[in-house]
Amino acid sequence: MDAAELKRWLASVARLTPAQKADLLKALSARDDEAEVGQLVDSRLAQSPACPHCASTRIVRNGSASGLQRFKCRACQRTFNALSKTPLARLRKKAKWLQQEDALARGLIVRLASAELGVAPSTAFRWRHRFLQLAQPVKALVLTGVVEADETFFLRSNKGQRPGRAPRKRGGRASRKNRGEDLMPVLVARDRSGATADFLLEAVSKKCLSEVLRPRVKADAILCTDGSAAMAATAKEMGVHHEAMNLSAGERVRGPWHIQNANSYHGRLKGWMHRFRGVATSYLESYLGWFRALDRATRSRAPVPPMLRLAMGLDG
Repeated sequence: MDAAELKRWLASVARLTPAQKADLLKALSARDDEAEVGQLVDSRLAQSPACPHCASTRIVRNGSASGLQRFKCRACQRTFNALSKTPLARLRKKAKWLQQEDALARGLIVRLASAELGVAPSTAFRWRHRFLQLAQPVKALVLTGVVEADETFFLRSNKGQRPGRAPRKRGGRASRKNRGEDLMPVLVARDRSGATADFLLEAVSKKCLSEVLRPRVKADAILCTDGSAAMAATAKEMGVHHEAMNLSAGERVRGPWHIQNANSYHGRLKGWMHRFRGVATSYLESYLGWFRALDRATRSRAPVPPMLRLAMGLDG
């Protein structure tokens, strides 16, 4: 567009109705968002210029498609772009991805996210879980110093699946008879620096606890737990110093030993989860990763959690 044509176009803007002006502003901001997303996508391959199919670094530019630069691998002869082999591959409407990131940052339910993004609820749901796929394993790899560990429980839910039991009313509770089958244990391990890791457990047993804690808890750490026998047996098998709170006797704090940080995390997690009115057990891992990302951003006082960067595998 030359200068004269731009001048005529700007003069015509004054004749637009308020609704038309709003549509114009939305279109302009969408283009800016798409350009910003495009730069972020390009940066992904700039960090690790390798073929996602064979890991060869012998790659060359090979045209473009869907607004993304394509590349060709000289080794395997396959083509790809910066999103190939990521959860965001083949996902459309890139101009709305920053809005999707904002919806995740605010913890919007699918219905509200769908309305804000102007997409179908099924699309909002699919985007949510594509964005959260790589956030699942992003948790503390090492826990040091005083490590608090305690489990919390979520009702098992077969939402979206063919149920293997009679459906439960929304907001239902675990039955006393089948309490072990109705509840999914989630272990939260958190050191005093705020480093956090959580795990879905098959059962609260020494075997399950050892499998998840042993690779992360340093040998010189001090493990603080409640007074459960399984936790005590796990600490003994791991060979770490163990401080157990006698909660049944009302002991919450003993000098520097307590599990209040872990329990506080439980409370925040449960309060945040309440808005979803029950999460399908098959998706629970994604929601735990989602909340961890929000919690990390709160601790670091970051304005917006980098959910888009997480979805692209740029942060870990």
